Amino acid sequence: MGTRRITMTPGARRVLTAASRLFYAHGIHAVGVDLIASEAGVTKKTLYDRFGSKEQIVVEYLADRDERWRAFVAERLAQVEPGSVDRVLAVFDASRAWMTESSPKGCSMVNAHAEISDPSHPAHAIITGQKEWMLALFADLVREFAPARADGSARTLTLLHEGAMVAHGLRVFPDPIGHARALAAELLADADGSRAPG
Repeated sequence: MGTRRITMTPGARRVLTAASRLFYAHGIHAVGVDLIASEAGVTKKTLYDRFGSKEQIVVEYLADRDERWRAFVAERLAQVEPGSVDRVLAVFDASRAWMTESSPKGCSMVNAHAEISDPSHPAHAIITGQKEWMLALFADLVREFAPARADGSARTLTLLHEGAMVAHGLRVFPDPIGHARALAAELLADADGSRAPG
């Protein structure tokens, strides 16, 4: 990724925990370092000693969520035998569980991108990097059972997935991720000759 990271001390971890909660709930620009320090129970000096800037706290916030998300998906995929549509659908199942447990206001990366659109911001690469990783993940999963369709299907699956994440945050209709999962199953129904999608 190439983005600078810091070593987490106990004080830095408290800052990151507080900042993560506040950034997700209220937005990155709306939350200042005074509030973060107060919520974390540290001084502003400690905050700056550990992170150097609010910008670096944002980097750590998004990188931490990204790492936890990737590990969450990997854990779900490890429970499904390779080589079938069910591996693709497991990503949608993981997303539904993650959004229910950790992201009621929608995808943190999409929300952050609304505030950080400048490619020169160090957190921008984390945001776009996660979405590029999702596209590559879908391509790899489809390649397991339908190599010729991997790239095109991955783009469609990414659009379904990301649209569902946004719709989840907006709460326009119930269970958008489940709806996207059903469309993904339809899209790939004839691509897996070994078994029907679950």
